[in-house]
Amino acid sequence: MRPIRPRRTIALARIAGIRVGVSVSFLLTLFLFIFVFTPYFHSVLGGSYTSAYLLAVASGLAFLASLVIHELGHALVARRNGLQVLGIEVRALGGVTRTLGEGPQTPGAQFRLAASGPALSAALLAAATFLGTAMMGAGRFLSLASASSGAHAGAGALFLAWLALLNALVLALNLLPAFPLDGAQILQAALWRLRGERNSAARATGRIGQLIALLLGAGGLYLLAHSYLEGAFVAVLSLFLYQSASAAVLQGAIGERLERLTVADIIDRDPEVLPDDLRILEAQEQYFTPRRPPWLAVVDQARRFLGVVRAERIEREIAAGRPALTVGELIEGDRDLPVELADDAPVSSLLRSEVLGRWGGLVAVDRDGVLRGVVTVGQIRRALRTIAGR
Repeated sequence: MRPIRPRRTIALARIAGIRVGVSVSFLLTLFLFIFVFTPYFHSVLGGSYTSAYLLAVASGLAFLASLVIHELGHALVARRNGLQVLGIEVRALGGVTRTLGEGPQTPGAQFRLAASGPALSAALLAAATFLGTAMMGAGRFLSLASASSGAHAGAGALFLAWLALLNALVLALNLLPAFPLDGAQILQAALWRLRGERNSAARATGRIGQLIALLLGAGGLYLLAHSYLEGAFVAVLSLFLYQSASAAVLQGAIGERLERLTVADIIDRDPEVLPDDLRILEAQEQYFTPRRPPWLAVVDQARRFLGVVRAERIEREIAAGRPALTVGELIEGDRDLPVELADDAPVSSLLRSEVLGRWGGLVAVDRDGVLRGVVTVGQIRRALRTIAGR
């Protein structure tokens, strides 16, 4: 589950501290569900049309609750794996759990995160089937759940039949091995475990998802050619799945190239540095104008790294009337910025660095503390743009 920016939704509730919202698209779907299926419920129930309408409303709300429970499984497992859960959004084509963080770091964690939602949908399906079978027998309940013509039942049995049917559809759809569905995440976790390589697994899963989408698209066109309007929905779904699968293939390919990118490929081995005895007025005139880097490394005569000086700190001290200070007196970051970076270390390992995020760069030193080079976020971004453009 990738990190996603939250959308505007109508807030429904907060469950276990997790915000649950519903989009306007789902409300329209709910209205359409009630409009379409009220006549069918009336044909099964008989009697008052109002009763059929109320049952359609209850079934639609049960479908909403089923989607929320499905996503709660994802959200709770994501939170246990250290991800920040922004909330749950229910949309026309299902639900999504919005998170912040790097995502699961092991195949097992990805499998648990992906399988948690389908597991709860399967539990709801099993509970509804058990209660419905106990109420009217397996044969009659199956006939009712499959919407067979001529089926008649009471409101309770019909409600359970539709609850079982809707959760069966949610489960079957989500287990398709096509991104962004749970089935693709589960398949990727399995391939990741077998191959030992996450990006290769993502690309292989994306290819399988493209094939699934093409088969669904062909099925949708076949249904339309034989005057089944459901084919339009299947065709639209196949297009959505194909686009998501193609994005997964591209991300996997970029990830594989990124894994081959090493520190040696991007490090600046001859960065501009400041002598520790340089006056800050001279430093500003010689190093910080007109190009204004946020900070520069400070070294002693043996080129040992002492820390960095920020441009804004120099400006502040000069404005305060202290231009004769030396850069050595304004040093910061002398403990967390220097690291021993091996040339063959993958750049991807740096992306998880809290220091890189806070300072916008890292300073590579040897065992004696002598500066070997600088790696900045800007250098990494340029390398990533180059990789993505290949």
